[in-house]
Amino acid sequence: MEKKQKNQLQAKFSRLLDNKSIHVLDIPDEYRYMDEELIELLKAAVTPFLL
Repeated sequence: MEKKQKNQLQAKFSRLLDNKSIHVLDIPDEYRYMDEELIELLKAAVTPFLL
């Protein structure tokens, strides 16, 4: 998700997202489904939020 997508979600679903965190991973939407490089980027980006 990119910053603009976060803003769109907040604008459309503001009440549902109250008191919820949305984390922007800044991974561009240029990868194919199950791309190995994308998987590695995702693992590295989300791990700090899971610990």
